[in-house]
Amino acid sequence: MTETLGFIGLGKLGMPVAEKLMEGGYALRVYNRTAEKAAGLVAKGAVAVQTPVDAVVHGGTVVTVLADDRALLEVANEEFCEALGTGLHVSMSTVSPVTSRTLSERHAQFGGRFVAAPVFGRPEAAAAKKLWICASGAAASKEAAKPLFDAMGQGVFDFGEDVGAANVVKLAGNFLLTAAIEAMAEASAMAEKNGVPRADLLNMFTSTIFNCPIYVNYGKAIVNARVEPAGFPIPLILKDMHLVQKTASDARVPMPMLNLLIDRYLTMLAKGLDRYDAVGLALGVAEDAGLHW
Repeated sequence: MTETLGFIGLGKLGMPVAEKLMEGGYALRVYNRTAEKAAGLVAKGAVAVQTPVDAVVHGGTVVTVLADDRALLEVANEEFCEALGTGLHVSMSTVSPVTSRTLSERHAQFGGRFVAAPVFGRPEAAAAKKLWICASGAAASKEAAKPLFDAMGQGVFDFGEDVGAANVVKLAGNFLLTAAIEAMAEASAMAEKNGVPRADLLNMFTSTIFNCPIYVNYGKAIVNARVEPAGFPIPLILKDMHLVQKTASDARVPMPMLNLLIDRYLTMLAKGLDRYDAVGLALGVAEDAGLHW
């Protein structure tokens, strides 16, 4: 018998994840705030529902891929948790570790289980089943979620039973990602002001000592000044950087580079560049150096 999952959130990442689950043999009950986005999945056999609670099968499994903490907390309210009952909620959203701990406790009131499972990988990686999944929560809950992870990603890293731990890792990773963009942008500006084209600089580094996906992919974007279309839009990366800031502050960890990154993205929003990709901060770095791309 085909297992039916609830699936909530059909954004740029949620859609290909849902498609991979269907390809893996799961039946989906899908909810999205903009209902029209579900049409493609419905054509493939998914059932569209009118509310998040309608997506829930009592004692079953529901996957959420939502934009931020507020959206996740609003969806997974007490009515939702009660409807799920003893079932499993797998949250793939990039949210605060505090939010995951709050939801774990909320589900536990009704006998439910919660696993935090944020991922690394853009929508195209999700479509290619190349996501890297970070998981945290009770061991039995993660084991129950393993078949889902196998259907949607290329590997899982287990960060223990503190359900917020995977979110900490995800935020750390996104900080490292945007710090790498800043570092490449500054190095490129310095090189260009000294007569070395940024393409020559970054092509050499990304094919040798910095030959890894983040440097290669964002290095190409900097070389080509490619800031649209946005795979990781500035409002979302700024949201994540504020979550890093709060998580660091709560633990009394100074992160001076983080403050610079936040200012970079705030400047871009102030200029009305919210449609740009996260790599767009390289334009600000270039402007500071008197360069115009």
